[in-house]
Amino acid sequence: MTTAEIKAMATEYIINTYGDRNLAFVKGEGPYLWDADGKKYLDFLGGLAVNGLGHCHPKVVAAIREQAGNLLHTSNLYYIQPQAELAKLLIDNSDMDQCFFCNSGAEANEAAIKLARKYAKDSGRTDAYEIITMDNSFHGRTMATITATAQTKYHVGFEPMLEGFAYVPFDDLEATEAAISSKTCAILVEPIQSEGGVNIPSDGYLQGLREMCDKHNLLLIFDEVQTAMGRLGTFFGYQSYGVVPDVITMAKALGSGVPIGAMLAKRQIAESFVPGTHAATFGGNPLVTAAASATVRTILEENLAVNAVKMGNYLAGGLMELKDKYPVKEIRGKGLLRGLVMDVDAKPLAAQCIENGLVTICTNDYVLRFLPPLNINSSHVEEAVGIVEKSMSEVL
Repeated sequence: MTTAEIKAMATEYIINTYGDRNLAFVKGEGPYLWDADGKKYLDFLGGLAVNGLGHCHPKVVAAIREQAGNLLHTSNLYYIQPQAELAKLLIDNSDMDQCFFCNSGAEANEAAIKLARKYAKDSGRTDAYEIITMDNSFHGRTMATITATAQTKYHVGFEPMLEGFAYVPFDDLEATEAAISSKTCAILVEPIQSEGGVNIPSDGYLQGLREMCDKHNLLLIFDEVQTAMGRLGTFFGYQSYGVVPDVITMAKALGSGVPIGAMLAKRQIAESFVPGTHAATFGGNPLVTAAASATVRTILEENLAVNAVKMGNYLAGGLMELKDKYPVKEIRGKGLLRGLVMDVDAKPLAAQCIENGLVTICTNDYVLRFLPPLNINSSHVEEAVGIVEKSMSEVL
C-alpha cells in the first residue's frame, strides 16, 4: 500500500486523536526508517524514546521470535520465567528491591501513585494522599496521570480533575517546601522534563527534594519513563545525579517497541502492595519480558550508556555551531536527550527536517527535541546536524 492509501484507510476507521499525519513507516533498520513510498529517513526521535537500540535490533528480534515460538501469554496468576529474569536484571542494576510490571509509562505512574497513597495509609498517615508534581511535567494520559501532569492544556475537556495533586514550579525547592502539608504523601518528578521542553534541573535540586522527603516522611518518586535505559549516560537517570529515589517508573525503551512498563520500589514500600491491591492482565507477560531482557542485556553488554554521553556531547557540539548563523538560543539536555532551543517557533523547522529526511519533533513550541538510538555513531550525528542546518537555511 502507498502512504496515501494507508492514510485514507486510517482516516476512515481510526479515531483521530493524533491529528493529520503525512507519513506511514513500513520498515526500520538501525537508526533508519523507510516510508510506504520508499523514502529513507534518519530517525532521531526513536519512537518517542522507545527505540533505544534502533529499529529491529537482531538480539531483540531473536528473543521475540524464540519466545513467540514457546509461549506468548499465560497470566500473572502463575510465575513467568522471563518476567522473573527481567526483574532480577533491573534490580541488580538499580538501588531498588522489587518490580511491578505493566504495559506503559502511564500505567507505571498510576501504580506509583496508588503505591504512595497505600504506603502512607499503612504507615499510619491516614489523611496523607496528596502528591506534589511540577509545572510542565508529563506523566501520562489516564485520569490520575493526566491530573498529575501539571499542564492545563492536557486537562481541558476532562474536568473535573482528580483530587490529590498540588503543582509547583520545576527546579524551585522553596515553592516545593511551601506546598508540603499534612496531606502530602509524595513528590513525583522527572529527572529531566523531556515533554515539557528538555528542562534540566540545577545543581542540588534533586538532592534537595531527597532531603525534603526525608525530613517530612514523604516518598520521592522519579518518573524515568524517558530517562532510564542508558539515555542520560547511566542505566537509570537518577544515577547521573547521585540521588536515590524511593520509587522509579520506567517504560519507553525498556522493550524496544513491545508494550511494557515497570515500577521499581524499595522493599519496605513495595510491601504495601499485597495480593488484590493492584494488577495488570498483560503486565510482564512472557513475550514482552523476553524482549525487554534482551534489550537490557544489550545496553549493558555493549556499554551504550557511555556511547550516549559521547554521542550526546558530539550532537550538542554540532548543534552549537549553528548558533552564529541562525536564531538558536541554547542547547539543553544530557546524554542522548537533547533539545535545540530556538528564539522562533520551531514547528516549521521540525516539519522541514522531516521533509529532508530527519525524524524529530517540536516540543513546547520552541524546542527541537532529539531522542536518537543509544548506539548511533559520529556519522549519524553529522548526518543529522547537516539536515538540521539545511532545514534552517530553507525555513528561517
